[in-house]
Amino acid sequence: MLLEGKVGLVSGIGPGMGRDIALAFAREGADVALLGRTEARLRSVAEEVEALGRRALPVVCDIADEGACVAAAAAVADGLGGIDVLVNNAYHGGDAKPFMEADFADWHTTMEVNLFGSLYLTRACVPHLEASGDGRVVMINTMSVQRIERRWGAYVASKGALAAITKTLARELGAKGIRVNGVHPGYIYGESVEWYFNHLADKRGVTFQDVYDEVAAETCLGYLPHSEEIAGTVVYFASPLARPVTGQMIGVNAGHWFNG
Repeated sequence: MLLEGKVGLVSGIGPGMGRDIALAFAREGADVALLGRTEARLRSVAEEVEALGRRALPVVCDIADEGACVAAAAAVADGLGGIDVLVNNAYHGGDAKPFMEADFADWHTTMEVNLFGSLYLTRACVPHLEASGDGRVVMINTMSVQRIERRWGAYVASKGALAAITKTLARELGAKGIRVNGVHPGYIYGESVEWYFNHLADKRGVTFQDVYDEVAAETCLGYLPHSEEIAGTVVYFASPLARPVTGQMIGVNAGHWFNG
């Protein structure tokens, strides 16, 4: 029970990473606030959290709206008695276009969610994290800021900025007793990756397994982690095990790419 008696706030609740982080927190003893834009999805995950014996508070929130973030943080602190851990998991995937063909209005949208949305929510939560006496912020980032590929400029720019500001926040918020770290997954095996690999397989005239095996062979461990596994690293950063750790990032990608 690494998070017993704690309150975690997780943004970007959906069928994958957000849900699995919320459930991992609940299994470790935390009550969980669930932020997202789809109420039905929030309520579904809330039921799963409550089935594990913990309190759940679903809050509809668009993190690109700073006022909504302030209201959400206040609602969580009031409803669950405080905020000990913030996980910035909500993201925008970008336009997947080459730089010379991109509409920078689309880049602004990606930046507004991935960078500024995370900053809006973090700043709204800081007073509550400070009041907890041992606040923690975990940024869900991506291997893409280390392993640069074509067409992902908007996504990489936004997440690269988030990686840099994670260190600034660790420096500035440390005096308030708040630790700030980043988790950088690679391919997160699940429905979206399955769809993408099937798309590649159809395009190339091969099987899904051929594509999976090809990508998995690029990793040291020979497989692609599921979001349930990646959630374990988020629990580590949120827990007392990482008490002296701040301003750091962990690549959680089965050795697909090495930091540095």
